[in-house]
Formats: sequence, C-alpha cells, structure tokens
Amino acid sequence: MRLHLGYVPLCDAAPLIAAAEMGFGREEGLDLDLSAEPSWATLRDRLALGYLDAAHMLAPLALASAVGLSGPPADLAVPLGLNLNGNAVTLSKPLWDAMAPPDDGLESVARALARVAADRRALGRPLTLGTVHPFSSHTYQLRHLLMRGGLDLSAIRLVAVPPQHSVETLARGLVDGFCAGAPWNGVAVAAGIGRIAALGCEIVPDCPEKVLALSGRLGGAALPLVRAVARAGLWCGERANRMELAHRLARRSYLAQDAGLIARCLEGEVIVDSDGRRRRAPDYIRLGAAAQAPSPGQARWLFAEMAAAGQVPAGPDLREAIEAVYRPDLFEAADLGPAR
Repeated sequence: MRLHLGYVPLCDAAPLIAAAEMGFGREEGLDLDLSAEPSWATLRDRLALGYLDAAHMLAPLALASAVGLSGPPADLAVPLGLNLNGNAVTLSKPLWDAMAPPDDGLESVARALARVAADRRALGRPLTLGTVHPFSSHTYQLRHLLMRGGLDLSAIRLVAVPPQHSVETLARGLVDGFCAGAPWNGVAVAAGIGRIAALGCEIVPDCPEKVLALSGRLGGAALPLVRAVARAGLWCGERANRMELAHRLARRSYLAQDAGLIARCLEGEVIVDSDGRRRRAPDYIRLGAAAQAPSPGQARWLFAEMAAAGQVPAGPDLREAIEAVYRPDLFEAADLGPAR
C-alpha cells in the first residue's frame, strides 16, 4: 500500500525519514512517499483535506486541528510520540549584546530578556520574536522564558515563521530572535548571525514536541504505519546509528545542511555562539525516548498551556475532547514485537 506522509524539515522528522529510507515501511508492506511541507499551516491543511495520510506534526497543533481550533476540521488520531525536547531560543547578536546577562544561566538570561523587552515596549518598539506556529511548544516555551523574567507574551510581538525560514528571517532583521527546533538554531550560529540564549530542555524539561498524526481515512494501514515509524524511531535513538542518520538527514532532499552540525544536535553538543562556546545537553533532542504510546498527561499539559496562553477556554468538555485525540490504544494494538 502506498501512503503519503508530510513533514517539515527538522531533525525530529527523523523517524518518518528513517521509516522510508531504512526499509521499516517496506517490512510492513507499505510504500512511503514523503512530502516536505513549506509550513506547519500547510501541512495541517493538507492532512485535513486528504492530500496526506499521516504527518510529522507539532503536538499542540495536532490536538488543535483535531478539535477544530486551527484550520479545517480534521479527523485525526495521535498514536505515537516522535520526540521530546529539540527546541532552542536563538537571539540576534545586537539583542544579546543589549541584554548583557551576567552569565548564561537560564534565570539570568530570562531577566535580561525581560528587561530589554520591557524597555522596547515602553518605547513603542516591541521586540519581535518568531515562533513556528501559535499552537506549538515553541510558543509555550517562549511564554515560560518571559515569565521567568516577570513578563508575559503581551510584552513582545510574536510572529509565525516556518522553522526552515527562521535563519533567513533573523538575518534580514525581520525578527529579533526565534524559537525553533534543531538544526535551525545551530545553523544561525554557524552563519554568525545568532546566539543560542536558552535550550528548550532547560525551559521545560521533556517537553512534548512532535507526534505522528494519522488521518481517520487510513483504516487498516494505521497499525502497520505505527509499527514502521515506532521501530524507525527506536533505530534513530540508538547512538550507534547517529552518524548514519545525520548523513541521511543532511541530504538535499531533506534538511540540506551540514551532516556534522546535525550530528552534534543529535548528540546534544550545542555550539551556542560563533566563538565556539559549547553547552553539553544530552536531552537537547530525544528521538528514541518518545517512540512509545502518547501520554494522557502530555495532552493535559498541552491543554493547560493552550489555556494559559489564551488560545482556548479552560473547561472539562474541551479538555476531554483534546485528551481523546491521544490514542495509546492504537500504539498497544500495533504490537511492535522484538527489535530489529
């Protein structure tokens, strides 16, 4: 059976890419066609309208799409997490210099960012920060970072920027910084235009990030696809496979970036500025750790973040509808069996 899967070019699309490249799909009788989508909004719409059978998707966006809060109404189920963590906040060099934090600890950075944000808002020139989509963990991590400094999201101008365009947007001065997933923060540093100010795994440890979202039209192909992607995710999480994975992700047809930079991201060896300052963060991106049944607790956390950000009204009916999108029963029914 031939299936069409969508993804946005990021390291955490690795389980879908590996499922297609490494034969996990074929072992399940599936031919997997991958489609790189230009934005999360486009991916959301193509999945809802039937052009895609499944997708690598922002966890909050999958939930919002399934309950009609974002884009066309979509019959979606989430049987599998693809990764935890993976994001970082990258700021322009002029903004970092204006902040001048006494150290690069999270509290110091948060206070310095809040100070500059408050000053700019008072002057009528609020900071502009990019997030990949309103319904994203990136938005919630930016909110938490600002809260640590005593501000909220209203202190800045928040704009949606597809992750693969975040570096160009920063270079052109259209944003003062962005929160995006790997490898784009590292790409900004390598280009000499950005400074990684905070890692997502420091702001919200083990933050739910991307999931496998299935169209309700899949029918009998759902469980074979879950098995293929879950097994691929476990393969991606094995340290012995990281260099091979990095070289595959680096191809022009996928991320079109330096394989060494991608490998460092997968290893959690983060170069935070152009002077070569490094931060060792083994949990920077966790691929294999999330190739398991989606946790209802994650859905509850995401609903609480949506409500706190003013995106949804708090209430039990909507919370239950959102939690019902997570389908650990489908993961259990897929029965992964022994590892390859």
